[in-house]
Parts: sequence; structure tokens; C-alpha cells
Amino acid sequence: MELGIIIAVVVVALVFDYTNGFHDAANAIATSVSTGALKPRVALAMAAVMNFVGAFLGQKVAETVSDTIDPGAGSHGLVIVMAGLVGAITWNLITWYFGLPSSSSHALIGGLVGAAVAAGATANWMVVLEKVVLPMFISPLVAFSLGFALMLAIMWVFRNANPARANRGFKIAQTVSAAAMALGHGLQDAQKTMGVIFLALVTGGYVASVEDGGTLPLWVIIAAATAISLGTWSGGWRIMRTLGRRIIHLDPPRGFAAESVAASVLYTTAYVFEAPISTTHTITSAVMGVGATKRLSAVRWGVAKSILTAWVLTFPAAGLAAALTYWFMALFLP
Repeated sequence: MELGIIIAVVVVALVFDYTNGFHDAANAIATSVSTGALKPRVALAMAAVMNFVGAFLGQKVAETVSDTIDPGAGSHGLVIVMAGLVGAITWNLITWYFGLPSSSSHALIGGLVGAAVAAGATANWMVVLEKVVLPMFISPLVAFSLGFALMLAIMWVFRNANPARANRGFKIAQTVSAAAMALGHGLQDAQKTMGVIFLALVTGGYVASVEDGGTLPLWVIIAAATAISLGTWSGGWRIMRTLGRRIIHLDPPRGFAAESVAASVLYTTAYVFEAPISTTHTITSAVMGVGATKRLSAVRWGVAKSILTAWVLTFPAAGLAAALTYWFMALFLP
């Protein structure tokens, strides 16, 4: 029975990874598509490839995710992990349906914590606070500020440039910045799924924990990288419209600035702070930051408000969905 549950957890984790891919496909490429720098299918293909590559560039975020809860051993612990995943997938699908760029990362952590609390298991609150909650609030502020500052610098440096020529140059530059953003997404988000699968394997006793010298199996990395890439290729057109046009109509320089800032924040948090931050929060905040350099009224703050609402609701909503899932699944536990 335990082996069956582990297989089910791995499958559900990869389904989450897939939904993460199509939910967050817009993060990397919406700005490039909306400015005309890349054709949609070309952009999706590039994002899928870079997501796959990014998944192999680190494991620290995966280790942080696996440390957020201690579900215990055996089938009961595996059911907790399963319930957390189902809660995260449920919230992902709800926000995808309404076209809201909410955070798959916070849905996953919220789901795991919600299931753990419902089951009376241990949630490592210091890890959640330091590695999840604080970065959740800080990273959007940093992305907004850096996006605003970088765009001001670009406007000053190119103040005497020919607008048409400058736009052509920034369209080319956006190919690089969009690729960097997609690489950062793979680095961050594929690792989150790896972390959950690793947690399930440790819970089932199939691998040792990091503290006991265990390492992430190669097949887990390949499976997570493949799932998120396939999800990205399937596309997230609803959210792409929100990010690319509904918040603000971007031009190539602003698109380049937003992607460059977002990618930098993703790399820094993954390698320096080992924190699983939200790619969605990061790119959306950067878009609003570069947009605010036009004039504050250029940003459609009504849309931004609905996105902010989804951000605030994500952690508790995914946690509640996971708790309900656990209580339902507990009815069938021996």
C-alpha cells in the first residue's frame, strides 16, 4: 500500500508541476509576446527548453521545500503530502480559470502546511516564516523598486536615441531577457516539485534525508524538468493576457527591464537565500514598476488589486483545500 501511495504522490506531484508550467508560462514570455519581440509559439518553445535546463542548475530550493513540514513516516505521512499537493493543484486551476497570476509556489507551501496542520503533524514554522512568508512580501517590493529604477536609467541613457531604432534593439535584447526569465523559472519552480517528491521518498523510507546524507535522485530531476517543460509548452494564454496587456501596455524597453529585473531576483533568491519565491509575484511587480515610470495612472491598478487579492488568498486558500482533502482521505486510512 505504501509503495502505491508513493507512486500516486509522485504522479500527482508531476501533475502539479505540469499545471505550474502552463499556469506560469506567461511569467517568462508574456512581456516579450505583448511587445512583439517574440511570436507566441516561438516564445513558448524557448521557455519550455529554458525551463528544462533551469531545473538542473540547483537543489537548494528543493531542500527548503522538503523542510517545510515533517509529516512523519509511513502511509499516513504520504497521505499528508498527497493532500498538500491536491490543495495546491486545486488553487492553481481556480486562479488559472479566472486568469489571475497567483503564486504556484505559495499554493504548494500553503497546501503542505494546511495538510500538516489538519493532520496534527509538524509544520516547521521558522522555515516557513524565513524562507517563504518574508520573501513573499519582500521580493515583490524589491522587483517593483528595481524595475522602476532600471527603467529610469534606460530612459536617461537612451534619451537622445532614435525611438524606432531603440525599439528594434530592445526587441532583440528581450529574446535574451525572456530566456533568462524562463531559466530562472525552471531553477525556482521545477525544484519545488523535486522537493515534494523528495519529501515523499524520505517519508516512505526510500531515500535518506539531507541531514542523513541523502541526495535528490537524478530521475526526480529529469521527471520534474520534463513535466514543467511540457506544461509550459501547452501555454497559459489567459494569464498571458493579464500580464502582457491588462496591467499595462508594454513597449520593448519596459519589457526588457521587467524581465531582466525579475530574472535577477529569481537567481539571487535561489542561490543566495535558498528561498522558493514566486516567479509570478516577481515578474508582475517588475511590470508594475517599469509601468509606473510612464505615469502612475498608466498602470491599471484595478487589475493589480485583483491580482493582489489572489496573492493574499493563495496561502490560506490552498491550505484550506489541502485540509479538506486530508480529512476526506483520512476516512479511508486504516
